[in-house]
Amino acid sequence: MNGKVSTRRARPAITLWALVLMMRPAQMLAVALVYALGGVMARARGVTPEMGTLLWGLAALWPVAAGIHYANEYADAETDALTERTPFSGGSGAIPMLGVPRRLALRAAWAATILGSLVALAGLAAGTGTVFSLVILGLGALFGWMYSLPPLQLAWRGWGELDNALLGGFLLTLYGFSTAAGYVDFRVALAALPFTLLVFLNLLATTWADRRADAIVGKRTLATRWPPRRLRRLYLLVAGLSYALLLALPNVVLPSPVKSASLAALPFLFWGSLTYTRRRQPLPSVAAMAVMLLAQLVAWWYAGG
Repeated sequence: MNGKVSTRRARPAITLWALVLMMRPAQMLAVALVYALGGVMARARGVTPEMGTLLWGLAALWPVAAGIHYANEYADAETDALTERTPFSGGSGAIPMLGVPRRLALRAAWAATILGSLVALAGLAAGTGTVFSLVILGLGALFGWMYSLPPLQLAWRGWGELDNALLGGFLLTLYGFSTAAGYVDFRVALAALPFTLLVFLNLLATTWADRRADAIVGKRTLATRWPPRRLRRLYLLVAGLSYALLLALPNVVLPSPVKSASLAALPFLFWGSLTYTRRRQPLPSVAAMAVMLLAQLVAWWYAGG
């Protein structure tokens, strides 16, 4: 990578492909799965979700999530041009790789966010959506943008990992539940915490892979601010807290099948604890998060009968 960000106009086909890549399709799938996790939690609580309501929620969520990804691509264009990408870090690479102008990402971010907001408001007006889900979606959009962009620019000030974990693990699960159930349950908020902590570990690992490029452009993630030993201690502390919560939460909050299924992520978490800051590849931590998500999805469905 030469570290330069193009300002040239790109051909329509290249522009379209760049928009697809910057949307980050794999992450959009993950967004849908976490949303579904909230939905199956609602089912396990005795709710019978309406398909139209669930589809409305997803139709509003996906453009908002895409807008957040586009905003991040715009903000990280310089560091993404400098870093060596992995399948899980370094952004999509579309701006430096395809030579599309950086402003394309910002325009797409606004367009996608406005589209998602209109879908959400239309659903609310039609009686399909709820105020709870609309508020949660709005908070997600706000702090998703503030992850990358001023005035808060949390990812550049050492708060990005926490912000993204709360958005992608905690708030997104609550959005799925509130869309399906029409209300917010405190027990669901507690039940989402073990997975949220694994999302945080995933972010520690992916930002570690980009630490050198981030440091060059002044992006002050935890990986650029803290020494490796301190980061490893944090990793172990959060991993331990995740499973301590998993075991400590009563069955009325986290049913036994969900607790048992979540143990499937432990080998990957152990692998991650051995390799974090020692290897650049974030795969173990990504795998731990993904395995817990899929295991909990199946277990919550089973718990719902």
